[in-house]
Order: sequence, then C-alpha cells, then structure tokens
Amino acid sequence: MDPYASLSEAATYFSERLRTAPWDDASQDDKLKALKMATRAIDRLNFAGYKHDAAQEFQFPRGDDTVVPQDVKDACCELAITFLDDVDADMEVENLSNSQQGIGDAKTSRDTSYVQLHIRAGIPSIKAWSLLTPYLDDPRNVDVSRG
Repeated sequence: MDPYASLSEAATYFSERLRTAPWDDASQDDKLKALKMATRAIDRLNFAGYKHDAAQEFQFPRGDDTVVPQDVKDACCELAITFLDDVDADMEVENLSNSQQGIGDAKTSRDTSYVQLHIRAGIPSIKAWSLLTPYLDDPRNVDVSRG
C-alpha cells in the first residue's frame, strides 16, 4: 500500500514546517507506517463525488481528477506527525469524557456529551481536518436512487 504522501513528499512538507520533532526523530519505517495509518484514516471519511476509477484502491483521485490533491497529501502528512506524536482519536474521546478536574478546593467541569467532529471522525489533527473538509460530502445529503 502506497500512502497518499510518499516519504520524499512528506520530507519536503516537513522541511518547511515548524515543530517537526516527532517526524524528525522517527525511523524511516515508523514514518512510512504513520503515513499509511493516515491514509487509512482519511479513506474512512465520506467524500463528495466518486472515485476517478471505480477499481482504484483509495478514495483519491476523485471525479475527473487524475492526481491526489495537494491538500489531501498535506493532510496525510499532518495526520502522520500527529500519530507519531502518540495522539490517538480514541484516547482523545476518552480524555474528553473526564468531566471534572481539580486541585484542592478548585474544581472545573465541562460538558462531556460533545466531542468535536474531527475527533469523532477519527482525525485527531485539526490541521488535517481543515485540509480535508472541502472534500467531504455534506452529511445532510441523502442519495436516493431507483433500482
């Protein structure tokens, strides 16, 4: 499986970004694993339109496009570095379920019934989510067809 962003594309992306220690400190093998995990997470989302070729392995390219959009490659990189930094969507949801924190008499609480959409979708990076959002299908749309 080839991820949306190759190791060389990711290296170029991170060479122009600040705070890249999780990427810089990772082995080549772990970087590739993170990019593959990111690709799988991205492909679980519900995108607008249709695959360019029904037989293609991944969700992109789509429609009349023949290449993966740069935003999707960048999102793959952002998600990969998030995974390398040990951020996990499941753990984020679990952390959000902690409704009270406190030290001594000082306590804070929050509404635990709300989990941000990108976390619920399995994308623990808001940067990656913002890059992917323009490609997502509106969840209020319902496709109806007659057989």
